[in-house]
Amino acid sequence: MVAAVSLGAVGIAVAAPRTPAPPPATPNPGCTLKVPDDPLSARGLATPYQLSATDPRLGACHEPVDAQGAFAEAAILDPATGKLSVYHPLVVDAGRRPAAPPVVPALPRGAVVGLWFGFNGDTLTLGGSPAALRAGQCVNGLGRSLFGQVAFCGAQAFFDAANKAVRAGKLRIPPLGRATDGRPCPSVRDFSLVDQDQSDNVTTTYLATPDGRTAQATAANARALGKPATLANGSDNRLLDAFVDPALGCTPFTAPDLTDGGRPTTSLALNELQAAAGQRAPVALVPQGDPMTLVDGKPSQAKANLYRAGVDQPALDRRSASTRSYCRNLRTSGLDRLTADRRLLRAAPSPDGGVGLLKFLTDRLQGSLQQLGCTHPAASAHPDAAAEPDPADQAAATDAVRTLDTLKNG
Repeated sequence: MVAAVSLGAVGIAVAAPRTPAPPPATPNPGCTLKVPDDPLSARGLATPYQLSATDPRLGACHEPVDAQGAFAEAAILDPATGKLSVYHPLVVDAGRRPAAPPVVPALPRGAVVGLWFGFNGDTLTLGGSPAALRAGQCVNGLGRSLFGQVAFCGAQAFFDAANKAVRAGKLRIPPLGRATDGRPCPSVRDFSLVDQDQSDNVTTTYLATPDGRTAQATAANARALGKPATLANGSDNRLLDAFVDPALGCTPFTAPDLTDGGRPTTSLALNELQAAAGQRAPVALVPQGDPMTLVDGKPSQAKANLYRAGVDQPALDRRSASTRSYCRNLRTSGLDRLTADRRLLRAAPSPDGGVGLLKFLTDRLQGSLQQLGCTHPAASAHPDAAAEPDPADQAAATDAVRTLDTLKNG
């Protein structure tokens, strides 16, 4: 059993040390990130996060292993001017030095910093000293019930400050723009993009050397390290910014990257701010049936609201909480957009190098309908969906799955 401590209203699990065991053939799906002291300061941002196994009996955790990679991403607001910037803290294997020293960011006076974490495995735990976790206002679930792939520090304070700057006219969020299909460009709250656990993971990438060391993905490091591999997070945000937007003729919201000399870069926080400002109805918001917000397999309003607060979404209400309504919008609005854009998406590249973007998105939508229990409510693993069975909805969802099969294979 992993030892844990509860820090006030937020849930942080701190892994206890154990004697390492030989790694199994299957990569350990549960890893822990050691949060550095003062994580929201310039010094803390530039201190590498150390990745280790939450339970070493299941094997080690290594950042360059695709199924174990963890990624950190910071958004920075200058409250005096409303200017935004982004920084990508580095993750390294515990006990290893980075392949190149991290860049120390120059933060504006009074900067408000938010941090988000993504994970390619199953369950990411934020570890480190209780003082560091409190200083970062870190959250990775409700008590011992963790979100899974997602965690954040200082997120709610960042979004509160950013939204205040918007109201004061200091921060202007760019419009979503118009896609090649004549419709508004999609956001991370568009039903054609979201899946069963939306608003998760980040756009950060890292560089990796053949000996397993990692470095921030900067132009200088790419030159100095020869031909490093690029590590990426399997992310809703990266899917939108790097694949869907280019395919539809859209431009992602960017801000200067303090990691790499101010070049424009994307981030989860930028995407959520733009989605909140510009996404037209129906708007996809985290439902109670989201697998990352369940507690012991059951919907939890408290956990869902913790998650929503970390991605700039309002607290649950009856209209936005329903998994049944979420399912209906996936199979109607989501399917409609994919069908309309099939020619633009079919040949476009996707995160899966061997699959076109249309098939990738339709497979994703079909999987979401099934995982949320949209097609078979009575057999759903998510009680929020099972409690709302409707034969008409079930038949319509089943028809949607058949349409998706035709769309991706036609």
